[in-house]
Amino acid sequence: MIDAAQTIDRNPLSLRTVLSGSLTALTALATALALLPLLSIAVMLVQKGAPHLSMQLFTQPTPEALAVGGGVGNALIGTIVMVGLASLISVPVGLLAGIYLAEFGGGSKSASIIRFSARVLSGLPSIIAGVFAYALVVLAVKRFNAVAGGVALSLLMIPFVTLTAEQALRSVPNKLRDAALGLGATPTQMVFFVVLPTAFSSLATGVLLAVARAAGETAPLLFTALFSYGWLHGAWEPAPSMAVMIYQFSSSPYDNQIQLAWAGSLVLVSAILLLNIVGRSLSRAPND
Repeated sequence: MIDAAQTIDRNPLSLRTVLSGSLTALTALATALALLPLLSIAVMLVQKGAPHLSMQLFTQPTPEALAVGGGVGNALIGTIVMVGLASLISVPVGLLAGIYLAEFGGGSKSASIIRFSARVLSGLPSIIAGVFAYALVVLAVKRFNAVAGGVALSLLMIPFVTLTAEQALRSVPNKLRDAALGLGATPTQMVFFVVLPTAFSSLATGVLLAVARAAGETAPLLFTALFSYGWLHGAWEPAPSMAVMIYQFSSSPYDNQIQLAWAGSLVLVSAILLLNIVGRSLSRAPND
């Protein structure tokens, strides 16, 4: 038996050592290549967007063609409103569906159908969600509006929230369920007072990641909320958004709008990155 204090001599020319070093170097190279596009995008956004950051950027509405100044304040508020509406729809629906799949559905046929549908919808092209919301809401009220944008984004969020909620609830130890039922709790009480609080960190992570995805979507909003240069005055009015603003201004021939597109891109990417960091941090937090 080898003494713990005794060092193990390695032959640097052995096949195993050479193969291990080569694979380690190859892994490091692949990691660097995977991070290179992300880092290049981040550097480019900081270089082109940071010089245009100011308080006016967040307090002024987007300027029309040939107008000077302006900001992205209305687009930021429009994004918050539509993502908020989408969350109000998707979080309760996705959470209840996840509870059914994890706690009550089991291996039933209905649970299998719901799970399969959620997985299919999770890969749904975002433009299809926009077309559906256009037919459902825009054609009904005969105008583009923020509600339709929220409905389109909720279609993208629901399957993500459902699947992450199911996984989060399944990660709760069964001994907690058995203890609650043994103390006389009903299955519903057990879920809402024991399982959900225990899985709160993982559930919050799934919701934040779904919000981050919805905040960066463009295609669904082109079909539903369209865009407006003024402030949002109502949920049934055309609504500006950061993603659509960046899409339109990036191809604009006017320098002022192009500069706002870069600044808005930096703001949007930073917000999405922050949501992802917070979500990942919550997923690593110990459950109470």
